[in-house]
Amino acid sequence: MSAFSSLVLDALASHGLRPRPDTTVDLLRGQVNDLYRYEIRQLRRRLLAGEIPKDGYADAVRALRLRYLLLSLPKEQWRVR
Repeated sequence: MSAFSSLVLDALASHGLRPRPDTTVDLLRGQVNDLYRYEIRQLRRRLLAGEIPKDGYADAVRALRLRYLLLSLPKEQWRVR
């Protein structure tokens, strides 16, 4: 079995995830996706509560997407041979 890329491991660690060698990419991707969805919903809640100004919301969403760039990487590239 191939190992996770060091860049992927760093990105996973930034989200508090530390995979074992037998952890599947599908499980990890699902966990990262769940974290992203939670955070985007919290961001929306904060917008509706008036905690974030409307004109700053798009920038906040972009910043959040940058923190979750791993989701844009195809699963096949999460591991190295």
